[in-house]
Amino acid sequence: MKRIQKTRSNKLISLLFLSIALLIGLSSFGQNLSPADFQKKINELPKAPIIDVRTPNEFNQGHIKNAINININDANFINLINKLDKSKPVFVYCLSGARSTNALNQMRNQGFNVVYNLAGGMMKWRAAGLPETTTVNKPAKAEMSLAQFNKLTNTDKIVIVDYYAEWCAPCKKQAPILKEIEAEKKDKVTVLRIDVDQNKEIVSINKITSIPTIIIYKGTKVLHKKQGFLTKAELIKIINKNL
Repeated sequence: MKRIQKTRSNKLISLLFLSIALLIGLSSFGQNLSPADFQKKINELPKAPIIDVRTPNEFNQGHIKNAINININDANFINLINKLDKSKPVFVYCLSGARSTNALNQMRNQGFNVVYNLAGGMMKWRAAGLPETTTVNKPAKAEMSLAQFNKLTNTDKIVIVDYYAEWCAPCKKQAPILKEIEAEKKDKVTVLRIDVDQNKEIVSINKITSIPTIIIYKGTKVLHKKQGFLTKAELIKIINKNL
C-alpha cells in the first residue's frame, strides 16, 4: 500500500513539474512588451530580426529602425517567416497590436522559440514618443495640422471625429453609420474622419492608442470619447442629448 501511495505521489510531483515547465515554455515563447521594454529588448538583442506585419504603405509611412516588412495579409506570409531562424528571438509589431498577435500565434504554430510582441503596436510606440523612420517613398497626402483640426472641430455643430485606418475591419463597419448620421442631421452634425496612418501628429496630441476611436465635440468641449465600434442608436442618443 505504501509503495502504491509513493508511486502516486511521484506521478503527481512529475505532473506538477511538467505543468510548470509547460507554463515556463509558453511564457518564454510569446511576450507582450510595453514600448519601453520592447525598445530595451531590441537594444539587448541587436541581431534579432524586427518584423513589421503591416501593409507596405503603412510601413513606408513610418516604422521602427531596421524593421523588415512582412505583410501578414500576404498569401506568402508563412513562407516568408519560415525563412527566419526559428531557434532565435524575433520581434513583431503592427499598428495597434491585433495583427502582430495573430502573427505571434502563427509563428508559435510554425515552431518559433521566442517571439516578442509590441503591445499596442505603433500607436503606443508613437504615444510614448519613441523614434521611427520612413522609407524614401513618403505619402503624397499632407498631414492635417493642429490649427486645421481645431478650426474643423470648434464650430456650433456637433462634430464626430472618427479615428480610423483603411485596413481596420471595425472602422469599415463604422464608416457607413457615420455617413448616414451626417446625411440625416447635416444641419446639426459634421463628421470628420482622421486616417491614423496619415495624421500622426493629431493622433499623438489627442492620445489615440487604438482604432476605431470616436470623439464627439461641441465647440471646444468633448461630449463623448470611446474606443471601439459605436452603433447608430448609441451615436444618435449622444447627439440628441447634446443638441
